[in-house]
Amino acid sequence: MDMGRESRWEKDAMTVEIVFALVTAVVLAAAVFAVALALALAFGVSGPAEKGTLVGGALLGATAGVWHLVRVLRQFDAQRRKGH
Repeated sequence: MDMGRESRWEKDAMTVEIVFALVTAVVLAAAVFAVALALALAFGVSGPAEKGTLVGGALLGATAGVWHLVRVLRQFDAQRRKGH
C-alpha cells in the first residue's frame, strides 16, 4: 500500500459515510420541522404565530441537520485517523 494515498476502499467508505450523513441530516431536519408543523396544527395557531412557529421549526430543523452532519463526519474522521 502506498503511504499517504487513500485506497479505493477508503474512498468508497468515505463516500458512503458522506451520503449517510447527508441523508440522515435531511431526515432529522424534516422531522424537527414536522414536529413544529404538527404543533402549529394541533394548537390551531394562525397568522403571525403560525408563521413564527414554522420559521422557528425550519431554523431548528436546519440547525439540527447541520449539527448532525458535522458530528457524523467528525466521528468518521476520528475513526479513520485511529485506523478503525
